Amino acid sequence: MSSKSAIQSILIIKPSSLGDVVHTLPAAALIRDAYPEADITWVINPEWAPLLRGNKSIDHVHIFPRGELRGFGMSKHLLPWLRQTARLQPDAALDFQGLLRSALIGRKSHPREFYGMSDAREGARWFYDHVTPVDRSAHAVERYLALAEHFGARIRHPLRFPLPTGDPVPRFDEDEPFVLLHPFARGQRKSLSDLAVEEFCHALAPHRVVLVGLTKREMPVPENCVNLLNHTTILQLIWLIRRARCTVSVDSGPMHIAAAITDRLVSIHTWSDPRKVGPYNKEAWVWKNGDLLRMRDLPPPPKRAKKRTFKPADVKQLLPLVRQHLSPARCSG
Repeated sequence: MSSKSAIQSILIIKPSSLGDVVHTLPAAALIRDAYPEADITWVINPEWAPLLRGNKSIDHVHIFPRGELRGFGMSKHLLPWLRQTARLQPDAALDFQGLLRSALIGRKSHPREFYGMSDAREGARWFYDHVTPVDRSAHAVERYLALAEHFGARIRHPLRFPLPTGDPVPRFDEDEPFVLLHPFARGQRKSLSDLAVEEFCHALAPHRVVLVGLTKREMPVPENCVNLLNHTTILQLIWLIRRARCTVSVDSGPMHIAAAITDRLVSIHTWSDPRKVGPYNKEAWVWKNGDLLRMRDLPPPPKRAKKRTFKPADVKQLLPLVRQHLSPARCSG
């Protein structure tokens, strides 16, 4: 590893996804602390670039136009982008993605030194000059911190997740207390059923429930619900999370944003292991297999992991926790 005085430019490679970008924020902040004078660039997909708005750890973003690099028009966009990437020539590049694509991006940038993790896939680790040993079963935040530490950063707690303040949702009354519900995820087994969503909204009436997220489903909602499905930007989502009395979310990127912002979070896990992919917040709550526990109280994983869906009848288990955040004392606080 070069001396810190020799590191004048750094390339962070983490194009996606939403949750993984959030998990990389503490490592990037610690890298900035270790190299305060370095020029730091982050390679990121355009849809996640707003997460870096106002981030003092980052000087530049290098957009990876993944959507344009598909189909017959790929060469039209790929060659100019590769030329731009080749001009970066950082003193050090750090691959937080750990895939063949990200390793090729890093190597194409012509870094003097290239760092990656031992759990990299698709042969990516063969492109690195320095390989950081990481525990494949550890939480992503821990693995990314290990890479930053190998590069010379000093781990300091509490960790910082420098997310933007967000953008207001037009014509949204932020003074009336509400619970934010994010019920859908890309993995079908992660999502809540329509019946569970309806039961949750009915059970909290007359309190307001705001539905957010992306889905192709069309579903009627009770009168106490504000349906913002498919109608918020990522910055508006952050704004809503900051103002919600409590956020209830399935295992997803928005859940990880909420975990970085607030303790008032319930993360619902069906088939995924919250110890590995759950909220990186010891005070957040997790529902798994009918149990509702804080992250800090989760027991060691069983030898044979159980998996079960979240049923409409499980809603009643969440209600006391959610309602305490809607109490008049909390609302006036």
